[in-house]
Amino acid sequence: MARRSKGGGAEGDGMRMQVVWRKGAVWLVLVSAIAWALLVILALAFHLWSCNSDVPFLSALCKKDSKVLYALDSIRSSSKPLHRCPIPVADDPDSITIPKRTPNTIVKRLSYITVDKQDKDPSPLFGGHQSWKQREDSFKLNATMKVHCGFMKNSGADMDDVDVKYIQKCKFVVASGIFDGYDIPHQPSNISIRSQKLFCFLMVVDEVSLDFIEKNTTVKFDKAGGKWVGIWRLITLHRLPFDEPRRNGKVPKILTHRLFPQAWYSIWIDGKMELIVDPLLILERYLWRGKYTFAVAVHKHHRSIYEEGDAIKRRKRYARPLVDLQMKMYYHEGMEPWNPKKRMPSDVPEGAVLIREHTTMSDLFSCLWFNEVNLFTPRDQLSFGYVVYRLGDALKFFMFPNCEYNSLFILHRHTREHSSKVEWAKTIDEIVKKGLKESKGGLGLWTPYPADLSSAELPSVKRTSPAG
Repeated sequence: MARRSKGGGAEGDGMRMQVVWRKGAVWLVLVSAIAWALLVILALAFHLWSCNSDVPFLSALCKKDSKVLYALDSIRSSSKPLHRCPIPVADDPDSITIPKRTPNTIVKRLSYITVDKQDKDPSPLFGGHQSWKQREDSFKLNATMKVHCGFMKNSGADMDDVDVKYIQKCKFVVASGIFDGYDIPHQPSNISIRSQKLFCFLMVVDEVSLDFIEKNTTVKFDKAGGKWVGIWRLITLHRLPFDEPRRNGKVPKILTHRLFPQAWYSIWIDGKMELIVDPLLILERYLWRGKYTFAVAVHKHHRSIYEEGDAIKRRKRYARPLVDLQMKMYYHEGMEPWNPKKRMPSDVPEGAVLIREHTTMSDLFSCLWFNEVNLFTPRDQLSFGYVVYRLGDALKFFMFPNCEYNSLFILHRHTREHSSKVEWAKTIDEIVKKGLKESKGGLGLWTPYPADLSSAELPSVKRTSPAG
């Protein structure tokens, strides 16, 4: 009995040791896993913190196409929540008094060039062949002006007759656009009965997008043959003006007054946005209250167009050498980097929301802005501040805080990402040899500039944000 007890004791001790060892091993694995997870979190935190560091060496860690930021963004874990703030809008759309139209003072009559005398092509360029002299003259303000503004005769962007008839009644417009099937219409919310009756909600699409929308959502037809998705009236453009979808999207966005000539007021929102504020409240807040005729938000990250150009190159949103060439032209023409002494809070807008009264001056601004986009790169944020600079104090506009901009809408992702080969080109030779030149837009970048830019150097850019 004693020997069995002794043997049993030894055997029990061995079993207890095995249990202790196993528990220790489990705890060791658990502690190691926790330590490893903490190490990874600390490394990621350090990496993200370094992006905003003032120390050049640290900030450089995340500025060269950071794979960590890219991976985190793809799973939406690194994106900060949009900075939203309350918009000081009126309480009730029904209580708003619509003011009288703003009188035209500086430019009293504006008309448009629709035929270039030297152009014998039966299918001319949508933006025309604006010469460097015509471009320069277009910035010289007179009581009567005639400028290029897209829509050259027989150049495309045609609408169906049923849509042309419908828009003739549209004095107040909420406009948006979808091209190349990148989005589906998102229904606005919080729209008052008064605004539903007052505004035309016009969604401009190409034939590819119309086909995509019909396959992915419900399109209804009215008795006249008009096409509807919820509150949106679909306006189809035929014979697209440009090869590049991004350029086609600038037509309804920037030339809203040309596409819908009867409009007194318009609010443009990009196709990936869902409007969540009543449009009448938007007009009262951003135009009528301060007696403005144009309103746009300040860019979230950038103030200088040269900083924006640098970000576009890093994000490969257009060919680097062509972005540099446009920036060199602007710098040669006197466009200084933004600084706090400028009258504008920024030279770079968040261009996805544009709020306008269609006066002759705001229409002229839109024409000149479009001409820059047509001549150079399709990145319209680069040219906005330049046109403001050239017009001086003539345009009375409001740049409102970015946090208010984020409170106007809910942002949805594109159905797919756009990319074109020219965006990845690193040299002019590469663009030429590979046939990447656009045939209908950006031709000002290939037309001899009336000054020598060979020795021009762009102002240095301090990267204040890891945007993109």
